[in-house]
Amino acid sequence: MSADDDNGGFADVREEVDGHPMVGLLRYARAYWGRLALGIGSSITTRLARLVPPIIVGAAIDRVINQSAEPGLLADLGLVTAAPATTTAARLGLLQRLALIAVIAYLVRSVTRFAERYLLEATAQKIQRDLRNDTYDHMQRLSLDFFANHQTGAMMSILNNDINQLETFLSRETRQIIRVVATVGGIGAVLLVMSPPLAAIVLIPVPIIGYGSVRFLTWIEPKYKEIRESVARLNSRLENNISGAKVIKAFDRYGFERERVGDQSQAYHDEQIAALKIRRGFFATIRLFTGLAFVGVLLVGGEMVITGGYTLGALSLSSGITAGTFTMFFLYLRRMYSPMRRIGRTANQYQRAKSSAERVFGLLGHEPTITPPADPVTEPIRDGRVAFDDVTFSYEGRGENVLSNISLDVDAGETIGLAGETGAGKSTLVKLIPRFYDVDSGAVSVDDVDVREYDLQHLRRHVGVVEQDPYLFSGTVEENIAYGDLSTLDGEGIDSRIVDAARAAEAHEFIADLPDGYETQIGERGVKLSGGQRQRLSIARALLNDPEIIILDEATSDVDTETEELIQASLRRLIADRTAFVIAHRLSTIQDADRIVVMADGEIIEEGPHDDLLAAEGAYADLWEAQTDDDDDAAELPALDD
Repeated sequence: MSADDDNGGFADVREEVDGHPMVGLLRYARAYWGRLALGIGSSITTRLARLVPPIIVGAAIDRVINQSAEPGLLADLGLVTAAPATTTAARLGLLQRLALIAVIAYLVRSVTRFAERYLLEATAQKIQRDLRNDTYDHMQRLSLDFFANHQTGAMMSILNNDINQLETFLSRETRQIIRVVATVGGIGAVLLVMSPPLAAIVLIPVPIIGYGSVRFLTWIEPKYKEIRESVARLNSRLENNISGAKVIKAFDRYGFERERVGDQSQAYHDEQIAALKIRRGFFATIRLFTGLAFVGVLLVGGEMVITGGYTLGALSLSSGITAGTFTMFFLYLRRMYSPMRRIGRTANQYQRAKSSAERVFGLLGHEPTITPPADPVTEPIRDGRVAFDDVTFSYEGRGENVLSNISLDVDAGETIGLAGETGAGKSTLVKLIPRFYDVDSGAVSVDDVDVREYDLQHLRRHVGVVEQDPYLFSGTVEENIAYGDLSTLDGEGIDSRIVDAARAAEAHEFIADLPDGYETQIGERGVKLSGGQRQRLSIARALLNDPEIIILDEATSDVDTETEELIQASLRRLIADRTAFVIAHRLSTIQDADRIVVMADGEIIEEGPHDDLLAAEGAYADLWEAQTDDDDDAAELPALDD
């Protein structure tokens, strides 16, 4: 299995479950113990009420039709008279009494069945809601390395498929477990009272089926683990392909992706077929044992009715049974083995739920690598001084350092331009400031406080970040700009701060030209906007909260030169009184920075103002010259006719 498959399937997370995964599910159920207790009590009452009609049928056959002198179970319980019904009036009176008992039983069953289903299913929905909310919240608080190592499709599979699987198990299979226990226990008790020998024939298969169910769980468990992993991998593949539809079309890779999806679908198909063979074989075995019990009751019970006893070789039973009891045994036989057959499906669903619970509670047990200290600093960040002190950093799973022994002091209000080839470590360096990652050695400080001592959310509220590929949410322009400060959405028109931030990012003019202005829906990831428009919105979003530190990571890479010049003019005014880190592929973007830091292979090789670096004729001068030559070459190209 490839590393991609492992990540998609969350195999590493499953190992982090604290104890048995289904115990974690019970912990969530504990908050609703009152509703659950009432629901379970109603379920048991429902099952016991279902035992009454066969007893009434048996009593009607014996006492009303055949006029037997045997008082029967209902008479022993005091529900009907023990005296034989010898006259027509007495027989009709007894029949009416039996009908009244049946009405009461059906009424109780109807009420308790409603209470059972409502309480248990509603409670399952509440547990599903709580579990999904907690899982989502925990997932959001995990560090960025978790999202880098696990695929979005697999995360969605946990939040949807796995949690839905647990809700299904709670709402349906809990009732089935109660049904088996109450029905088998109640019927077994009644049958033993009526005829112990015949009851033995009915009850002998019960422990065999129970043992078989345990063995079935052992056989099917690894299959369902593989199935859940396969579902996650298939979801990840589909999510990747749907998100990358534009690239697939551009490179005409329909056949290649169809083959990859086909391989994942085939793997899922094969694992399902393997589990299906075991499952159907188990169910067929249960039906065989129920059939044998039916034949046994038919032969033995029939002879006991006809001859008053049963003889098989040396075995001889002198006790007989009535026709009503014989009929009642067959009615109970059907009712008893129906839930016994259903327990196989319950065992099947249990394994599915257990596999899902391993992933859900494994995720909940996965701790973030970036955590706030026990006593975090929450004092306001006023100056925005930043210092890197001998910083070394490497990403998890990579052998080489991305940053090596970086030391850099940045004064409050200073603008730092970061230059260097792709992979030099520029973006990684600035990600250490809001503590998206922690250093391996050394320290990063803001206002002379190590960032590891700050409260995480407090620190990040003072750092505005605009990345090269900005992420916008499906919603309106207003909602996306205001995302970092929801207090601006007062429901009474567009907040002036949003408009000011949009003007500062040179976004107000194009927003005003949109069909609904600031209320325009921009689609998933801002698909209805151009790349430059998306970046200007993300800049406005970062500026809204007036952060002390601004990080612009290739923030103007997708805008045209004219728009870039407008944005730069606004940014120069806005960053005058705050600390700014500007990463730019086009060096012209950072030539006015207070200081330019040039990086290569995770180290600082040069730093200083633009003019000083050009005069030094070092790495920065080479980069500047190369870009200037490219611009001159582009300018000399002939214009294309419209």
